[in-house]
Amino acid sequence: MTTSTRGAAKAPAVLVLEDGRIFRGRAYGAVGETFGEAVFSTGMTGYQETLTDPSYHRQVVVMTAPHVGNTGVNDEDPESSRIWVAGYVVRDPARVPSNWRSRRSLDEELAKQGVVGISGIDTRALTRHLRERGAMRVGIFSGEAWVGIRDEALLAKVQAQPQMKGANLSAEVATKETYVVPAIGEKRFTVAAVDLGIKGMTPHRMAERGIEVHVLPATATVEDVYAVQPDGVFFSNGPGDPATADGPVAVMQGVLERKTPLFGICFGNQILGRALGFGTYKLKYGHRGINQPVQDRTTGKVEITAHNHGFAVDAPLDKVTETAYGRAEVSHVCLNDNVVEGLQLLDQPAFSVQYHPEAAAGPHDAAYLFDRFVSLMEAERA
Repeated sequence: MTTSTRGAAKAPAVLVLEDGRIFRGRAYGAVGETFGEAVFSTGMTGYQETLTDPSYHRQVVVMTAPHVGNTGVNDEDPESSRIWVAGYVVRDPARVPSNWRSRRSLDEELAKQGVVGISGIDTRALTRHLRERGAMRVGIFSGEAWVGIRDEALLAKVQAQPQMKGANLSAEVATKETYVVPAIGEKRFTVAAVDLGIKGMTPHRMAERGIEVHVLPATATVEDVYAVQPDGVFFSNGPGDPATADGPVAVMQGVLERKTPLFGICFGNQILGRALGFGTYKLKYGHRGINQPVQDRTTGKVEITAHNHGFAVDAPLDKVTETAYGRAEVSHVCLNDNVVEGLQLLDQPAFSVQYHPEAAAGPHDAAYLFDRFVSLMEAERA
């Protein structure tokens, strides 16, 4: 990616999809070029959490809500230390942000962090295109440097980019050094959290429940996990193709062998699926947004949930499966398309969900899952 922060407001911009579809608009954020996988997010708010979610590494996010940036950018809501999206696409950016916590405009923050975006295009048409033909590679080119460049040349640059399928990205976004998030109030448990692209709110939700969280790099070994003497082990969300995550799968199998209470979110759900012997596959256009209906089959309750995943676990919905670690079943399912949204073992304390229950951004319907993790550790201790 090459970027400049000058002249963004007036610079022309063009978005080129790998199948040759082209949209023309104006620069938003930094000026330059960027590449990634074009995906769309259906959330009407929470753009700051979306931008800073490490799971969006190497993705160009299209916002389906037309008006974006109206609450500006604050210093409290980021989910990590930086913006991770490769590019940003909006229809009608706010001219002036208005919120009591706002410190600067979204446009300014994108430019400051070198994130190339485009505004003023028909995001409804782009979303329909991606929904019908699937997520695909894309390039955004903005600034005078691209005026007069033939569309064929821009398309060739897009088609030369790597695919998301087969991408091993978790180590690129995870912490390099172990750090500790202390329990809030009385410490009740210790959890080893394998960082595959963790969001900041996730260990905070555990800390609220008296858990001291030791966040480990994606390259952590089984020995690293048990060096912190955990009461439970957690595997986080993250970017990339789960089929490439052989290291985390081996670590999770080591945890399952010891029957330590285990909880996985998003990428962690896919890792559990692979550890149990299930396959994974790439969704046509994925689930991204804060309004996805999921049924918890253990209770029958339907939750509105936050999602960010382009891959899913291939597990049977209609039966219990025998695995090397006991019986497993699908515990949650998306009501839009019957995609597997959760797994659980019936003979030991391990479960996972595909969506994001930490509600950053999004509804609080699934916060009980952190309580379920605590209950597993309480039962194991008893």
